[in-house]
Amino acid sequence: MIEIRNVHKSFGDLHVVKGVNLTVKKGEVLSIIGGSGSGKSTLLMCINGLEKIQQGSIVVDGVEVNDPNCDLNRLRERIGIVFQQWNAFPHMTVLENVMLAPRKVLKWGFGKAKKEAVKQLTHVGLGDKLDVFPSQLSGGQQQRMAIARALAMSPDYMLFDEATSALDPQLVGEVLDTMRMLSEDGMTMILVTHEIGFAREVSDRVAFFHKGLIHEIGTPQEVIDNPQKPETIQFLKSVV
Repeated sequence: MIEIRNVHKSFGDLHVVKGVNLTVKKGEVLSIIGGSGSGKSTLLMCINGLEKIQQGSIVVDGVEVNDPNCDLNRLRERIGIVFQQWNAFPHMTVLENVMLAPRKVLKWGFGKAKKEAVKQLTHVGLGDKLDVFPSQLSGGQQQRMAIARALAMSPDYMLFDEATSALDPQLVGEVLDTMRMLSEDGMTMILVTHEIGFAREVSDRVAFFHKGLIHEIGTPQEVIDNPQKPETIQFLKSVV
């Protein structure tokens, strides 16, 4: 599981995460909602060790992320992350992009890496796009390629940082379908999302972030359909 205890994160004088406590169990899907600047995306970066916290602890299956002796490369093999932008290598084919990390990080041979990449690309519906270049894909297809790239590392956890926010509205559905499939497969996921209907559908729990704190957390029915805090009510009115 992922255990977050009294986590604080600042950028200079800007205190972004202000004492967050949260536990995510294996197989759980947690959606994090809230306004821009509320600390949602920063928390994901902290979980993956991409940002260092100033106070508190983040423990992933018994490993303290901010321990100086923590092997962050090994940790990140187990925690896949998908950002708003897919950042593919334009001179490589789709297949080569997905094969790259297993070959470079996991030191897999060409055959094993190719087999896993084909498997994951097929899994996300891109089995017919192996030999094309990223520029030949739609935005939704490029984001699904990014998901396949993360899955090719066989992670235990997947973090999604507003994975659909950079897409045209007509392309959002295909990426959400892929994320829905992962939840049905039992993948442990933390989703930072503005797709409230999707969060209601796939999440075991929803956390509402406001000014660096979790103001409300519970089932989708509790937080989205029957919010108790005025900040949650106001936010949902603005996005639903």
